[in-house]
Amino acid sequence: MQVHCSPMKDAHYYLQHTYGFQDFRDSQADIIQAVVDGRDTLVLMPTGGGKSLCYQIPSLVRDGCGVVISPLIALMQDQVDALQELGVRASFLNSTQDSATAQAIEQKLLNGDLDLLYIAPERLKQERMLNLLKTATIALFAIDEAHCVSQWGHDFRADYLRLSVLHETFPQVPRIALTATADERTRQEIAQRLELTAAQHFIAGFDRPNIRYRIALKHNAKQQFLKFLKSEHANDAGIVYCLSRKKTEEIAYWLQDQGFNALPYHAGLDAETRAKHQRQFLREDGVIIVATIAFGMGIDKPNVRFVAHLDMPKTIESYYQETGRAGRDGDAANAWMIYGLQDVIKLRQMMAGSEGSEEFKRAEQHRLNAMLGLCEITSCRRQALLAYFSEILEQPCGNCDTCLEPAQTWDGTEAAQMALSVAYRTGQRFGVNHLIDVLRGADTDKIFQFDHHHLASYGIGTDLDNNQWRSVFRQLVARGYLSVDLERFGGLRLEAACRPLLRGEERIELRLDIKAKTAKRQTKTPLAPDVDVALWEALRDCRREFAEEQGVPPYVIFHDSALQEMCVNRPRNLNEFNLVSGVGERKLEKYGPAFIRVIGDHLLVE
Repeated sequence: MQVHCSPMKDAHYYLQHTYGFQDFRDSQADIIQAVVDGRDTLVLMPTGGGKSLCYQIPSLVRDGCGVVISPLIALMQDQVDALQELGVRASFLNSTQDSATAQAIEQKLLNGDLDLLYIAPERLKQERMLNLLKTATIALFAIDEAHCVSQWGHDFRADYLRLSVLHETFPQVPRIALTATADERTRQEIAQRLELTAAQHFIAGFDRPNIRYRIALKHNAKQQFLKFLKSEHANDAGIVYCLSRKKTEEIAYWLQDQGFNALPYHAGLDAETRAKHQRQFLREDGVIIVATIAFGMGIDKPNVRFVAHLDMPKTIESYYQETGRAGRDGDAANAWMIYGLQDVIKLRQMMAGSEGSEEFKRAEQHRLNAMLGLCEITSCRRQALLAYFSEILEQPCGNCDTCLEPAQTWDGTEAAQMALSVAYRTGQRFGVNHLIDVLRGADTDKIFQFDHHHLASYGIGTDLDNNQWRSVFRQLVARGYLSVDLERFGGLRLEAACRPLLRGEERIELRLDIKAKTAKRQTKTPLAPDVDVALWEALRDCRREFAEEQGVPPYVIFHDSALQEMCVNRPRNLNEFNLVSGVGERKLEKYGPAFIRVIGDHLLVE
């Protein structure tokens, strides 16, 4: 298999003339060079880091067609539309097409008339598909969302387990596996299952400095969220994650009542409704999607200004990947979350009821504890988040809640001892609410039923109110001093780690939970100071007309950052317009005159 004589020169040509960018980012050039040279690679790159270019450009440079294995059938059309806008010969094959359409695309592949072909992993079960690929000239195989191969990942797809067939059937064709999130264990499993043991690994930094991480306790969830939206994101696009299907619909309809353009999304909705809601989110401004984890993988909407979690995710991997869908354009964005002990109990119940092995359940428990620990820490959240992925951030980030408003702590040793003692004295079989009632000396039927008013712990905790005690218990669970016994209806039981604390051999500083202050509005369509707002709106209108005409999301035409650059530089002719970042030859020809006209008209009336 031959490649062009100067592959990296060609790569830069396509970067500049097709994609409209002057330079590669971070490790993109090294990854592309490896793939162009025919080497297998495993790429770990944060969401929004430019993973797609790492297989798209090599597909253009190498002879033949690049085949992309993607689990995202619902998004293939949008991905292909975006490539075709750039002048790339791209198509897809999936179950939504009729046989005539599929045959026409297959013929294009055989004729050498395609640069990129997207297929779903289940298609490789078909002998016919494998024979078709054997007949065609294949430049490379790209396995997108490669963490789906891992039993430990939250997006596991059984069809991904068959992808080792690519190495077995096409040993000379390079493969590139890409994911936005994978800890060391998951990376090893990806390499093993895909037979990428000899692959070159590229691990880009996980840090997304434009995202502000904020985590708070649930007090009045809806009102907390509403205050956040109204003060910071009144007209912005965002994603809201909930644990249950029922809750996604409840929150979506409640947001509609509050005047927001909100839509639910979960696996229980019919395919047509899901596709419709996804299209609206991608193609319209200011849409909020309220979803379970069924939504989001592969979503490439650059101007999502916030991701909110109204329930705690079960792993840091999930949290990182989901929050990473905010601010893909590089502008300021918020990752906002509220959580409570009930979230922990519900997640542990879900784990206990799963069909996974005991090893899997223990691993999931460990990951949940890590997520809870991230919520409860008093130090920089970004440092803790990156440390989980073995990346060191030397200094606190200055862009998370614990940096901007350092958590207050208090000596909770005595309170912790009381909490542990009452859990022990009541037989380690009661939940938080009852234990608090005992500590505060409440007169409930349950207390008298079990004679808990005779315990030494009864009434010794009146110095703290109910919320303060909930905080104590929650932090003791987070730190592993207490655990939730699911087989005994959520009763709290002591763990070995609590013994030094009970004996008075160690002290404990606890987070002082206070109501969060409202952050300054910082992410509402962030515009540079020298951007003319009237021109900005005029350019957005022009972009919207093109997007509606072609049935694609506005960002496929131009990203917000490109429009801002037009506002600042005000190109008057095609040569000047070609200097705008993101303007390749195809977009210059197709859109340049119209946008130049909008700029010219604006200058006339200025």
